[in-house]
Amino acid sequence: MDKLSPKYDAAVQLIKQAIMGSQLRALRAVNQEQLALYFGIGKYVSENSRKGTWGTGAIEAISDQLQRELPGLKGFSTANIKKMRTFYEQWQILEIKSVAKASDIEVTENEVIRVSDAMLSVNRSPAAADLEWKNFFSIGFSHHMEIINKTTTLEERIYYINQTAVNHWDKYYLRDMLKKDVFHHQSQMANNFLRAIPEKQRALQAISMFKDEYILDYINVEELDVTNWEDIDEKVVENGIVRNIANFIMTFGRAFSYIGHQVHRDKLGHDHWVDLLFYNRELMSLVVVELKKGAFKPSYFGQLQTYLRILDDDERLPGENPSVGLILCREADKAYVEYVLQDYSKPMGVATYKIELQKKLMEVLPSEEKMKSLITSEE
Repeated sequence: MDKLSPKYDAAVQLIKQAIMGSQLRALRAVNQEQLALYFGIGKYVSENSRKGTWGTGAIEAISDQLQRELPGLKGFSTANIKKMRTFYEQWQILEIKSVAKASDIEVTENEVIRVSDAMLSVNRSPAAADLEWKNFFSIGFSHHMEIINKTTTLEERIYYINQTAVNHWDKYYLRDMLKKDVFHHQSQMANNFLRAIPEKQRALQAISMFKDEYILDYINVEELDVTNWEDIDEKVVENGIVRNIANFIMTFGRAFSYIGHQVHRDKLGHDHWVDLLFYNRELMSLVVVELKKGAFKPSYFGQLQTYLRILDDDERLPGENPSVGLILCREADKAYVEYVLQDYSKPMGVATYKIELQKKLMEVLPSEEKMKSLITSEE
């Protein structure tokens, strides 16, 4: 089969994006209806079982009768009905009452609950403002219960809901992320993504893509012909990364594809050289990485923003998102970086790198003279 021309490939990407968006909206609608049902049932069960209205074994009896009256019914075991109660009780801080509709679950004679309104209370916790509602509705009930059972604060819950939705985590990957406690180890990288990327979903996705510090412990300093640790500059690190590009991509994050290093672009007769250029399939963006020898300097942003503009003007294909830039330097004061970033419109961030393993290894190994004397004495 002949390779598609760039024009047709761009059309394929646009159509694919539309299809995936439609599928996501359909899934979100199904999840929303299910969550509405479970939230309403959870409220009803909570208000009757917690206050002593029902006796011991009521939930078991209700579950058994439901199975008899609706043969083949799934998801309404005793354990699952108790999970619905927990789901409601954990999220009742977002509740608001609304006008009754025939399809709603009746809680009392004149009082009903609909999840579309239940999650919009003006009295909700301030922390809940960070919750994206479409993210809440786009993940399934089992995901919600994993999050509820493994977190202790609202902030944690919101973080995992947003990350699960944005990055399409399945239940098992989510469980692994909860076990690793990634909320408390998430990137603190200084960036302007939420302000510079118009779509909040993509901004959150971009934030999750990068770390605040990268350990480049696979770079062999001796192979790079460095005699003094202080001589390690950006070109040395760049060469080490290029020699170990597979390791760097695994360190860097998911969905990155390497395009090249010292990528040359001419603009209006002026030469520009991008240190490292990647493409991220999830962000659908080119990603520029600029390596710097020492501490962060404000001037780095001007250079990086120029590269991003050139790539957006000359390289970005139809359907792709604007390019994202990263300064990778030895030291950075996060508060100062974020202060300087206020005047820049292109999405950029600053992270640091270390080559600790090689340095420590070099420090603990005997000197070359000592090694020779040891070998000689053994002979």
